[in-house]
Amino acid sequence: MRFIYSLHRIQGSEGIKTRVGILNSDNKMTSRRSMNSDHLIRQVMSAMIQDHPFDFTRIISSHFRGWTDDSILSTLASIPHYFFLQPRFIGRQSTSSRRHRRPLKQMPKSHTTPNPNISFGVEKALNFYKWVEIQCGFLHSESTCREMCRVLAKSDQLQILWGFLRENESNITTSTVTAIIKVLGELGRGREALAAFYRMKQLHCKPDVQAYNVVISALCRVGKMKRVRLLLEQMELPGFHCPPDKYTYTILIDAYCKRGLQTGCRKAIRRRIWEANHMFRRMIFNGFSPDVVTYNCLINGLCKTYRIDRALELFDEMRKKNCYPNRVTYTSFIRYYSAVNEIEKAVEMMRVMAREKHGSATTSCYTPIIHALCEDGRTREAKELTEEMVSRGFIPREFTYNLIRHALAGEGGEDLSRSIESGMEARYKRTLHTRPLMRITSNSIET
Repeated sequence: MRFIYSLHRIQGSEGIKTRVGILNSDNKMTSRRSMNSDHLIRQVMSAMIQDHPFDFTRIISSHFRGWTDDSILSTLASIPHYFFLQPRFIGRQSTSSRRHRRPLKQMPKSHTTPNPNISFGVEKALNFYKWVEIQCGFLHSESTCREMCRVLAKSDQLQILWGFLRENESNITTSTVTAIIKVLGELGRGREALAAFYRMKQLHCKPDVQAYNVVISALCRVGKMKRVRLLLEQMELPGFHCPPDKYTYTILIDAYCKRGLQTGCRKAIRRRIWEANHMFRRMIFNGFSPDVVTYNCLINGLCKTYRIDRALELFDEMRKKNCYPNRVTYTSFIRYYSAVNEIEKAVEMMRVMAREKHGSATTSCYTPIIHALCEDGRTREAKELTEEMVSRGFIPREFTYNLIRHALAGEGGEDLSRSIESGMEARYKRTLHTRPLMRITSNSIET
């Protein structure tokens, strides 16, 4: 079962491996080194997947010039993609093109049997890390140690991670622990991220403002707002070695707005939006000028909770302070006006964005207006706006296309242009594009 699972992962991850070896036509030596590095990673991953021992004569070719930080970093970064993928995620798109949903609660500790693929991958990663140091004479640096810690954090086997930190204390820095906290926060492990933050003192690392921001973001993901406020009050103490910056307040403003949208209680929504406004004023009082990201976080929360007056007040304020809005700012207002059926104001907001050169309208701007027009029975205007969107090079989503097509069919009007369907089919082909299958041999991985 382990071999079948790894083989499926290889078929979907060729892009990770081929990204290492980029050919350079201007420099043949660089091209040869890239090909050798790509071949080296293939050999190591093949030995790991087939559970073969790391044999120097088996893995290393005649053109091998020695291990480098880049080759080890690439090898360690490939391990989670081969061994840590859950079976339910096989066949999905890559993480870079998939929207990430924030966990609403602290992820509970798993009481089931650990995944054998993850345990096998952790074992092979540790064996490779030690083999390179002992057998090949490579001296690990802070970067390779940090990447190994990221691999252990992604495996969610924290006892092994804490033991590794104690054994390699000389290569542990503040950036290493910060990277661990970030990975744990993305996995929804808020308590474990806070525990890693407090372990900095044991590892003789001094936390900086980036470490504080990362642990605050991890706690905000799981709703530990009381602990977040205690950390913020600690940072705001007079003479504290690590005072907050504007990114600290922006994280909190965004967290309060999003937590307010996750509940149906009006009192809770009002309280959390008040907290976001209070944090915004607190930020200005401490001498920080909010940027466009801060304004966008607060305006988006205000528009989604139907507090349009305060959102327009902030919109005028940011323009007076020469903080120019962008497409995200206008999209928040467009979605609000479309939801309350004020379609003319939504269209006007989109035209103002183009006229002021603050951004170009995309699918996220056209789609809410088209849906509002179809719900209001203004099918002809929805069709014209869809054709305008297609003329700008944007293809509607399948739900939007079917909504307009059924509305036009119900009124007995003409259908949409066939170019929209061809564009949707081309997008499907790009999404479902299958990469060449790969075959594992005894010595390497072949395409």
